[in-house]
Formats: sequence, structure tokens, C-alpha cells
Amino acid sequence: MAGIDLPVLPEMANLWQQTLNWQPNTQQQRQFQQLYEQVLEGNRRLNLTRIKDTLEFWEKHLWDSIRAVAPLRQTSLPQQVIDIGTGGGFPGVPIAIARPNWTVCLLDSTQKKIIFLKTLVAALGIDNASTLCDRAEQLGQHRHHREHYDIALIRAVGSASICAEYTLPLVKIGGLAVLYRGQWTASDTQALDSIVEKLGGKVELVTRFTTPVSQSVRHCLYLRKVTPTLAAYPRSTGVPAQQPL
Repeated sequence: MAGIDLPVLPEMANLWQQTLNWQPNTQQQRQFQQLYEQVLEGNRRLNLTRIKDTLEFWEKHLWDSIRAVAPLRQTSLPQQVIDIGTGGGFPGVPIAIARPNWTVCLLDSTQKKIIFLKTLVAALGIDNASTLCDRAEQLGQHRHHREHYDIALIRAVGSASICAEYTLPLVKIGGLAVLYRGQWTASDTQALDSIVEKLGGKVELVTRFTTPVSQSVRHCLYLRKVTPTLAAYPRSTGVPAQQPL
């Protein structure tokens, strides 16, 4: 924001290292700070986030975003990633910063948010992220995107069954859909199993973790794509949300 000195994000190097066995280098820390400033500036025109406090931003937008892909650190090869319903750029932008050898597509159906993100990515010098304005239901039926991605990320978009229908058609066989969740139970997993199987996947892993500052409980679901998704999925725009599987 012009003429206003914004607070500086905490570096939290020890917490990064202790919890994720990783910490940002100087350039990545600078990009995180720029991301924080750009998002606060964007909030003046768009509803990007309610989080303005530096520590809360670090935990809920930076750490939480990257925590979901921490189990995939052994994946040294470049990955094609799509962030569905990215909104203000989370989790896709922090992951693009943290994993410079990954290519991240930031997908959202709101044109104003995509315009903002295109400007943000350029301002931060992130050359491994691109933007796309479209609906997941339509993109999942597009021949250039269907079963194209190694990893599909989805956070705060809808129920787990809706998220599975949005993500799995876009993931190639052998790839992963990563669903960010708050509370989750074993019975939730049982209910999701048959839905994921119908979409060509299996629930490979559910991780439960506690955030390092507020000690909030979070879960991540990792859905492995094992067979091609039937052509009927994803269903037409709006149908997954109105009639979940």
C-alpha cells in the first residue's frame, strides 16, 4: 500500500525447519513478504482473505499451504500442479514459491481474482505459476487438461465429495489429489471411499496435524488416481455442488 509501512512477516526459520524440515531462503522470504503486501492491497478491491495479522497469515496462508505437500518432498522430479478455486492464491502461490521446480496453474472462476493473481505473479517474479479463469467442471472435460496434472490441490471449496469430483478428473493416473480439510474422522473416510473409487481413485492417506502457533487441528487427504475417470465426471457446472455424489 503506497505510503504505508506494512508489518514484516516473521521469518519463523526454526518452526519451518522443525515442522516441515524446510525453510525459505532469502529470496523466498522476500516473496512471502511481497505476497502478504499484495494480498492486503488486493483486499481493498476484492474479498481475498480476512487474515491480516502477520503471525496468522504466516500460519494459515503460508505454513498451512506448504504443509500439505511436505510429505511429497521426496518427489524430486518437476510436477504439473493445479490449484482449484485458488481465490487469493492459496495454497498455489506459496507452493510455487517453495517448489520452484514445480509448475503451478492457479484456477479460479472469478475473473477479477485471476486478473489480480496475474499481476501478483508478475510482481513477485514467479515464473513457474500461471493463471486460468474457468470452472473445474468444464476444465475436467477439456482434452488439454483432463488427466494432465500430477497433483491437484483444493482448499476451502466444498465438501470432500465435491472436491474429489473437481480434482480427480484432472489428475493423471498415478497422480494425487490433495484435499485440505479441518475436522475429519474415520467414518468420513469410509463414506468417501466409494465416491473416490467411482472417480478412479483411492484414499491413500489421511494425515492429522496441529498447526504450530494456534495449535489448531487440520487434516489432509491424499487421493491416488488409479484408473481413468469415467467420461461422465465431472458433471455439468453446478451439479456436483447441488447433487454431491
